[in-house]
Amino acid sequence: MMAKDDLLREASQALERAGIEDARREARLLLCWATGRDLGGLLSLDSVDAGQAARFAEALKRRLEREPMAFITGEAGFWTLDLETGRDTLIPRADSEALIEALLEICPDRDAPLSILDLGTGTGCLLLAALSEYAQAKGVGVDLSPHAAALARRNSIRTGLEKRSAFLAGSWADALSGRFDIVLSNPPYIETGDLVGLMPEVVRYEPARALDGGADGLEAYRILCAALPELLVPGGYAILEMGIGQIDAVSTLGKTQGLREVARRADLGGVDRALVLQSGG
Repeated sequence: MMAKDDLLREASQALERAGIEDARREARLLLCWATGRDLGGLLSLDSVDAGQAARFAEALKRRLEREPMAFITGEAGFWTLDLETGRDTLIPRADSEALIEALLEICPDRDAPLSILDLGTGTGCLLLAALSEYAQAKGVGVDLSPHAAALARRNSIRTGLEKRSAFLAGSWADALSGRFDIVLSNPPYIETGDLVGLMPEVVRYEPARALDGGADGLEAYRILCAALPELLVPGGYAILEMGIGQIDAVSTLGKTQGLREVARRADLGGVDRALVLQSGG
């Protein structure tokens, strides 16, 4: 048996030396995962057995190499959901919840039988969060990676939403026909030249295809905005995520395709994160 406090102290010091912020909390989260306890349960723990200590040591080694916590534990929270994560997708982030907040504002009727499309679905977080709020809604998620689409499908089962969702592998909307009430998307939007400057957790471990938005970061938005008029029902809404300082440019791209800006939604950091566009009708 090994003393919990000794393990936490040594791990916190190692994480701090590695330049990881909030090292004490990170050490606690790793020990929670290694012991199968939550933070509250960790308080009553005095010592850990050899197996748990070995599991903790391996997790700590991976974190010191700057592997994201969500890839070590294999899961991440988004909205009210706990989702499986993997190296084929971006880790769901709280910033993206601004899209769900925007959706709830423009569609206050929770019983609306919405048809929803999520382009670049990744873990499926946006579509599944939306379906969790609209009990009569159905949706489709599309990702270029077959592995990502399979992971999103597992998350639909994990969240009990598999009967109202389908996940496909494809390039944007190329494999689709028909129109949708809502289109959600968190496309790649980092300028290619900025990728090398991202945090090690991002640039080393998350898929570049889901990050790289081209020379100006707007490549995916040009494709999306050109496709949206054929994807949306008349009066339908597209809700797009974007990076810092991009919202005016994306709004302009939408206007050139006959889409009207109807709302913007900031994330918790005050960044304009979600743009709502509406099709004519």
